[in-house]
Amino acid sequence: MRDAVETNFAEVVGSLAPGAPGDPDRPVRPGTTLTGALCRELFAAQLGSRLLDIAARVLREKGQGFYTIGSSGHEGNAAVAAALRPTDPALLHYRSGAFYLARSAQAGRAPEEGLRDVLLGLCASAEEPIAGGRHKVFGHPGLAVIPQTSTIASHLPRAVGVAFAIERARALGLSTRWPEDAIVVCSFGDASVNHASALTGFNTAAYTRFRGLRLPVLFVCEDNGIGISVKTPPGWVEQARHRGLEYFAADGCDLAEAYDAACRAAEYVRSTRAPAFLHLRTVRLMGHAGSDVEIAYRTRKEIAADLERDPLVGTARLLVAAGLAQPDELVKRYEAEREHVLALAMECARRPRLTTAEEVMAPLAPRHPDRVAAVAARSAPDDVRERVFGTLPEREGGLTLAQAVNRALADAMAHDPGILVFGEDVARKGGVYGVTRGLLRKFGAERVFDTLLDEQAILGLALGAGVSGLLPVPEIQYLAYIHNALDQIRGEASTLGFFSTGAYRNPMVVRVAGYAYQKGFGGHFHNDNSVAALRDIPGVVIASPARPDDAAAMLRTCLAAARADGSVCVFLEPIALYHTRDLLEEGDGGWLAPYAPPERWAETHVPIGRARTYGDGRDLTIVTFANGVRMSLRVAARLAAEGVGCRVLDLRWLSPLPVEDLLESAELTGRVLIADETRRTGGVSEGVITALIDNGFSGRIARVASCDSFVPLGDAAYAVLLSEDDIEQAARRLLTG
Repeated sequence: MRDAVETNFAEVVGSLAPGAPGDPDRPVRPGTTLTGALCRELFAAQLGSRLLDIAARVLREKGQGFYTIGSSGHEGNAAVAAALRPTDPALLHYRSGAFYLARSAQAGRAPEEGLRDVLLGLCASAEEPIAGGRHKVFGHPGLAVIPQTSTIASHLPRAVGVAFAIERARALGLSTRWPEDAIVVCSFGDASVNHASALTGFNTAAYTRFRGLRLPVLFVCEDNGIGISVKTPPGWVEQARHRGLEYFAADGCDLAEAYDAACRAAEYVRSTRAPAFLHLRTVRLMGHAGSDVEIAYRTRKEIAADLERDPLVGTARLLVAAGLAQPDELVKRYEAEREHVLALAMECARRPRLTTAEEVMAPLAPRHPDRVAAVAARSAPDDVRERVFGTLPEREGGLTLAQAVNRALADAMAHDPGILVFGEDVARKGGVYGVTRGLLRKFGAERVFDTLLDEQAILGLALGAGVSGLLPVPEIQYLAYIHNALDQIRGEASTLGFFSTGAYRNPMVVRVAGYAYQKGFGGHFHNDNSVAALRDIPGVVIASPARPDDAAAMLRTCLAAARADGSVCVFLEPIALYHTRDLLEEGDGGWLAPYAPPERWAETHVPIGRARTYGDGRDLTIVTFANGVRMSLRVAARLAAEGVGCRVLDLRWLSPLPVEDLLESAELTGRVLIADETRRTGGVSEGVITALIDNGFSGRIARVASCDSFVPLGDAAYAVLLSEDDIEQAARRLLTG
């Protein structure tokens, strides 16, 4: 059954008056740079995109398609593709069908290849070339199109990061997966300009430009005036776009006008290396998605007004008026192409789909432990290390946890020129706790730099740097602050490999100062103990070192996993242990540890998901991590003085949990106490208990955890946080019960 959009095309185009024969090498009309030949090429992309939307609805009606959000009314974005190079990285709006087809043609691919890419995605086929049936996305590594899921505007901070990476790599003399003179294009809808992540993208781009730095990103707002059912007030996009961005505008339903504006905007960005905002006024045809009943929230007059501006009809008018096509020829072409696309859709619907959990999860978080171990053991040459350190860290004696992280970062940066360290206060100040002190002097402002105070911006830079081939090590100043930008990890970082079957990766190691117990500096936002939101993200590695020697080794592991496997790692550093020196009594130096020299890195390597055991007691296993390790070791020492044999298992990795080591220690004692400084609900202990039970542990299990509370200021914090006394009392109950 044909809808009004298809009927309108046939009626309006069929009634056009033919023009005198024209020259395809000349502009399609006076005053434009769009030639007739290019207009015909772009019409093919626009037509293909429109018919893909028709096919999506037909497939859905037959139960063979699973996605019907279409591009109809937005086909003018084909002009944006034509104004760019096929090697310019593109992060696209979900209504970018014509852009994708135009770029596919630019790259020399046959028309059917681009159509098949999209149709296989609509059918959730395992043969779809980017997501492999996991989602319908526009993406292709050969076309420099980075796939985006439908999280609104979350890709704008990443786009800024890609543009930043292009320029920063050039300054460092490093190569990325993009050409040195590439520009980044990032498209989105008008409703998205209101989202916090969009505002972060605009503001970061403008701020970077204001600082005199180069940032070649072109933001493209495809403004159809409505977000699902909510209207965008006329004139709002012009008001909402950041004043620090060069502004270009055009009627996106007029291919010639859109192309001219896109060319001007692209040339501005490419020549000045400065960000710009291209505003294309479009329409939305056939509703938000196939199930959308537009008449429920739009008047018939509004729908008809959009139909009159149909960009596909507009391009047909251009071709006919220029004498480059006959009206009946275009109508017949539409019908023939429609039949072809629907036949291709039915063929794609028969292609295999994912059927097992193993198939679905294959690209989620690849692990190659041998490769990671080999990379983690590599160091800079001796002369380079001596030049960087002066006094080599292995000759310094016992180090604190903060010092160990600092030295490990410096060692890694000396070896890998692609590592960037950045965040709030990390450069000149050296971090709030001095963890990055001296790195700016050693490696320069191109590699160690302060950012604006916006966690979404920080992680967006990391996402862009990682996907471009660099290795970002961003710092989030406090654990509480990461929740401001969690979707940059959840919706962008963790999903990229999954939705690109590994064709794109965004390796990164996000350093986060976290947990509670720091003295003299209180309050919830500096003493957060919530990690549930991080542990819930599939594929993300969460490291949580307690001791200095583990911190250095585990940081090397995370950096190696990022390089070897493209891993997204969150490195949680316990603030209260940063400068701790003693364990059992003042002056014992029990919490210091020597720094391993490079020749011992292989033997001291800490694989992802392996725990550390203290003691060999057979009466009780205390399972813990971070601050809990020190508290538990102190409790174990007191119990040992009474003849009780305890072993303390430091999980070290909160995701994936070290299940094998956990079970081994649990079985040796038959009693397990979990000392969890995170909250009782949603805390780490829930996962530990589940792992024990799921794997058949039949011994006794108990746990102590912090209360389900935010951490208050001052001494009141100790009323809700896990304490040594809590651990000791629970241990005694478990031993005597």
